[in-house]
Amino acid sequence: MFLRCNRRTKDGKAHCYWSIVENRRCSGGRVVQRPVLYLGEINDSQREAWARSIEAFDEAAGCQTKLRLFAAEDPGAAGLAEAVQVRLSDFVLRRPRQWGACWLFNQLWEQLGLRAFWHERLGLSREKTDWEHVLQALVAYRLIDPGSEWRLHRHWYAQSAMGDLLGEDEPLAAKDTLYRCLDLLVAHKDALSSHLTKRWQDLFGVQFEVLLYDLTSTYFESEPPLDPDDKRKHGYSRDKRPDCVQLVIGLIVTPEGFPLAYEVLAGNTSDKTTLKAFLQKIETQYGKAQRIWVMDRGIPTEAVLQEMRESQPPVSYLVGTPKGRLSQFNAALVEQEWQAVREGVEVKLRAQEGELYVLARSRARRHKERAMRRRQLKRLWQRLKDLQQMKRLSRDQLLLKLGAAKSQAPTAWRLVEVWVPSPQEPVNAETFRFALRKERLREALRHEGRYLLRTNLREEAPAQLWAFYTQLTHVEEAFKNLKGELAIGPIFHQNLERIEAHIFVAFLAYCLLVTLRQRLRLHAPGLTARAVLDKFAAMQMLDVHFPTTDGRWLIFARYTQPEKDLQLLLAKLGLQLPAQSPPRITAQGHLAAPANSPL
Repeated sequence: MFLRCNRRTKDGKAHCYWSIVENRRCSGGRVVQRPVLYLGEINDSQREAWARSIEAFDEAAGCQTKLRLFAAEDPGAAGLAEAVQVRLSDFVLRRPRQWGACWLFNQLWEQLGLRAFWHERLGLSREKTDWEHVLQALVAYRLIDPGSEWRLHRHWYAQSAMGDLLGEDEPLAAKDTLYRCLDLLVAHKDALSSHLTKRWQDLFGVQFEVLLYDLTSTYFESEPPLDPDDKRKHGYSRDKRPDCVQLVIGLIVTPEGFPLAYEVLAGNTSDKTTLKAFLQKIETQYGKAQRIWVMDRGIPTEAVLQEMRESQPPVSYLVGTPKGRLSQFNAALVEQEWQAVREGVEVKLRAQEGELYVLARSRARRHKERAMRRRQLKRLWQRLKDLQQMKRLSRDQLLLKLGAAKSQAPTAWRLVEVWVPSPQEPVNAETFRFALRKERLREALRHEGRYLLRTNLREEAPAQLWAFYTQLTHVEEAFKNLKGELAIGPIFHQNLERIEAHIFVAFLAYCLLVTLRQRLRLHAPGLTARAVLDKFAAMQMLDVHFPTTDGRWLIFARYTQPEKDLQLLLAKLGLQLPAQSPPRITAQGHLAAPANSPL
């Protein structure tokens, strides 16, 4: 194996993306290169560390250790019992199940101290069910292969090695047991947030001085509830599902993506009504401190910002502002010169009434917004041409098609002026016309790639303010993980407490995901947590059954040995695989177990 660099030029800057590649010999003597790990952009020290790991790994690859079935270290083993003869030609393989990702999940669970945390709070049921083990199964399922609790009960638990790792049987994943466990969780939400905050500080030295705040929504595949006080309501859907009832989730994360707190709100909650309650929650739970709140426009109101400035100590904030507010500062800003704060980013500053307004201009953002606008405008323009050439099209049909075109390209629609025929006129190229609004296009060009920010951090450097605001992408990434990789929605539960518990389990799975991502970031920023989980998921566990001559079965539960790339990951993460479990032997006269038997 070796390191390979792929070079790419983007916006005039050269980027190097590194991968670990191995040579494989194919038929005909051909040698092909197979990428085994994508590392992304890494610095020189990280590249040297990976190169040393590969070199050390290659040196040890040729050394193989022969394993014996019976331990030779026990000198009296031969005399303890009669020898058992095994029919090696008749062995069978049973119960293949996913082991590697489940084992990695258990390692993360232990590192965050969650076993002791939950065992103390949940304990055992009257039937001696270990609720901490049930919760582990729920969270592992949400992290590795998310789906409904019913699917966990019917399929996933039996097809995974969670039972082997926890020392539990299939009743652990009974559907009623899973639902009863959900009923115990939400009461410990604040205690869990405080516990994880301390663990992340100990493990990674995380600081909680800058907090990123945003909201999202998740919808339900169910009928609207009859109770007017139920949180499931219709509202602005970020999932483009206005036909479904939903909940709103408010989330606070650090710039590294570590979640500090979250809240589940009614589906019709307005964004601007949520900030005040979150400020009080964080202050109550973690005490007063010098924190900087970074938010997008539409969340804070003028009254809340005023309270943040007047509180003791003042609560710092950095918030986006609608571009329409630029008209208030055009006269004052047009005379100022742009100040370069970093490559491709320039700012203009305007102090007013205890606040600092920052007009930022990003070259990369301008290129991105311009490309998006061009694609949308080109698509809309072609659609209007197609409508113009359609024959036997009534005016009502034309209006419906124009409405659909507007919904698909709302930004580009504002740049186009459309004339439709009167009810008495036919639809043709003379009565249906469209043209580009050049003045609006010029205005859009002037605003592309620009942000107007406002803050009460008047002494902070403009470059730092820009860096704070661009970190809002981390909370957007958290929502993308919750909705994508962890599949938080749609939600099928009907009981409101279990709905909140379902979100709680997804939040806990995200905490494990971001912990793994932070450990990987120290070695290779381009190596994603999902890619590593998929690598570990390739490790399977099987039961190997050897029949004996006296009618018994010698059973070995064995996980498959890791491939070279997985051995590298284990070394980088400082993890060591456990010893294989000892063999078992059935009672005399016990026949081969059926395919779904734990034996």
